[in-house]
Amino acid sequence: MAHKVVQAGEIEARHGIFRPLSEPLGVGAFKINQLEFPPGHEGPEHDHLGNGEEEVYVVLSGSGTLRVDDEEIAVQPGSYVFCSPEARRQLK
Repeated sequence: MAHKVVQAGEIEARHGIFRPLSEPLGVGAFKINQLEFPPGHEGPEHDHLGNGEEEVYVVLSGSGTLRVDDEEIAVQPGSYVFCSPEARRQLK
């Protein structure tokens, strides 16, 4: 398969905010997810030491803060932030 197109609205959101996109796209080498936080929502603080996953956060709309370790990073549409597995992170 050379390509596959998926519309995010066709993927059921878990807990109203999390759309797992890897499986519908047929992605096996990395994971991709779409999170849709309502204003004022905070994501869980976490890292990926246990599974070694890296994450890239891409902001499509809205704005907020991504706390990575002890740094508060202001994010807005067009922001891309890479986090290594050991980085503690939380979206606010």
